[in-house]
Amino acid sequence: MKHFLKKWVPFLVLAGGLAAGLQAQENLCYSRLEGDTLVVGNNLVERKFLWNGGDLVTVCVENKREGTCLRGTGLRGGDFVLAGGGLRPTGAECRREWIATDSIHEACQQTTVSYTLGGLHVRRVYRVYPDCPAIACDTYLKGSLSSILAGKEAAAADRKNIEFAEDMKSRQVTPVLDRLRLSGQHWQVRTVEFFDVTDWNNNLVSERRFLSYRKTSHRGNLLFARDGETGRGFFFLKEAPCSGVQLSYGGADFITDFAHFQVAGLGLSPQDIRPDRWVKAYGCVLGVFHDSELDALSALRSYQKKLRILRPGRDEMVMMNTWGDRSQDTKVNEAFCLAELERAARLGVTHFQIDDGWQAGKSPNSAVAKGSFKDIWDNPGYWTPDPRKYPRGLSPVVERGRELGIEICLWFNPSVQDDFADWRKDADALVSLYRRYGIRTFKIDGLNIPTKRAEENLRRLFDTVLAATGRQAVFNLDVTAGRRAGYFSFNEYGNVFLENRYTDWQNYYPYWTLRNLWQLSKYVPAERLQIEFLNKWRNAAKYGDDPFAPARYSFEYLFAIAMAAQPLAWLEASNLPEEAFALGGVIGRYKDVRHAFHQGTILPVGEEPDGRSWTGFQSVGRDGNGYLLVFRESSPEAQAEVDTWLPEGSRVELLPLLGQGRAATVKVGRRGRIALSLPGANSYALYQYRLCGGHRAHLPSNPRN
Repeated sequence: MKHFLKKWVPFLVLAGGLAAGLQAQENLCYSRLEGDTLVVGNNLVERKFLWNGGDLVTVCVENKREGTCLRGTGLRGGDFVLAGGGLRPTGAECRREWIATDSIHEACQQTTVSYTLGGLHVRRVYRVYPDCPAIACDTYLKGSLSSILAGKEAAAADRKNIEFAEDMKSRQVTPVLDRLRLSGQHWQVRTVEFFDVTDWNNNLVSERRFLSYRKTSHRGNLLFARDGETGRGFFFLKEAPCSGVQLSYGGADFITDFAHFQVAGLGLSPQDIRPDRWVKAYGCVLGVFHDSELDALSALRSYQKKLRILRPGRDEMVMMNTWGDRSQDTKVNEAFCLAELERAARLGVTHFQIDDGWQAGKSPNSAVAKGSFKDIWDNPGYWTPDPRKYPRGLSPVVERGRELGIEICLWFNPSVQDDFADWRKDADALVSLYRRYGIRTFKIDGLNIPTKRAEENLRRLFDTVLAATGRQAVFNLDVTAGRRAGYFSFNEYGNVFLENRYTDWQNYYPYWTLRNLWQLSKYVPAERLQIEFLNKWRNAAKYGDDPFAPARYSFEYLFAIAMAAQPLAWLEASNLPEEAFALGGVIGRYKDVRHAFHQGTILPVGEEPDGRSWTGFQSVGRDGNGYLLVFRESSPEAQAEVDTWLPEGSRVELLPLLGQGRAATVKVGRRGRIALSLPGANSYALYQYRLCGGHRAHLPSNPRN
């Protein structure tokens, strides 16, 4: 018995410790319905509602870290606005449950409020995560509704002069996911609109700053509002595709009217609501911050990091995909892949993705024999390895990859016809590839999500594959064309394949790629984006004497641009010169620190990349220490002062890890400004930094705006 105890007591202690830790996490979140008040919150944020028969009305939103509160001034009707008419909610219910982690989603508390409006059933699910200053709300509808409010808000130019109070009123024509009516006349607001369809767009972020005045509509997925009197602030995140491709879009995502803020558009039409099943609208997240830009962005990122747990063995990748050299499917076969794997291993690649052409069916992108995505399942063997190219199946490639430490990945185009009606067959094909070969990472291309039914079927496809693979599957979601998920929906399924860029067409410029990542990283987790680097030696003559041609940069610099993200070698390794493989040592050292780098809050620093700037990224760790990735573009200045997110007045030790930087201890000035030097144009440095003298940075302390 003593031997038994010696063997098992450590396990019992560990298990008890884990259970206590989980219980502590659960205890950080709470909800309670007391009389006419519902309270939902955690250790950082609390939202208090007037029950109002289930049609909740926000009373206040508390920033518990600062001890401040945004107080509602009262609304006629609830936070959720769907239909006109004087219907009162009936049959309201409230329940709370703890949702445990499942290796993808962080654990959270869910508070579900359900009620009925006439023939329509409404379910509002509030998600709260420990240590996160934001509360998400998912809305589900079931039943029937004769009319959902739909239409466009009147443009300012079409409104009449204001001579009387009655003239200031305007009719509500847009369904509202959530809203706050606060007090104050000095709200400083920023809305941010995003663009995908990156085959056509190279400007992916657009910010608009303004003082909130009379009723005005705005586009975008994000709204930040700060009270100029008190410094108290909040953000709304609309969890939806980019504005230009949303379903049932009424022309606006937010409506502001002095201190009244609304999140507009459900992504649903009346025809989408069914009497027999719940249909999910677009999601909405409310977060709080105080005063500083860093606090606002950190609050947003805290929520975003809860949506998919970043696991080193599953989600971190240095991928190679040969499509970037424009051979399309002319070379793809067993011999080619085996040869590419040998070279990929020398580069330090961890994932080798076989793009379009591995399968027996032919796609419209084939250079060998033009095919079609229409009626794919008329050919039951479409998604099996082409027997002429892979006579032994994919096993030899997978096995050699495993020997070299490289995971084999595939390209896949779901059956788009009839709103992905064949989603189950698609899921079965992916699961079959996983079970036979162990392939779990798939680039998902060719999507088109024109209807709610298409969106639902696509989710069914991904969820089925995740369940069958023990949640090991990873989807690289292509956003280069069509109506797709964008940057703020489908986030739990993997990462984003951002853009197709090719030296063949001279649309690959390193600073363009850096600029797109730099702009997005302020609002989108950089570690969720696949960022390309290409073979700079190909097509050099086509660029002529262009000062920003890829050939003017080192191969290492091109890779460094992608370090803050998930690097994608968009090239054929067989086309690289011997000198290129020196990058393997750099990639090896990068892999030692990438997960720690990606665990922090990655934000842009310095100037916007323009080919001649000092720019880069900072990864802010929870303890205030972190990483700094700095680029001296083609700037004539060997030294520059770079704005960062470091705390003013502190001293910071910089330890160089990669690139051309030197060890230094620097004093931080206003706006987090530090002096940095790099030896030559188009050079970079990756530093690990530590705050000196026990100075601990608190994320909200930086006043950078």
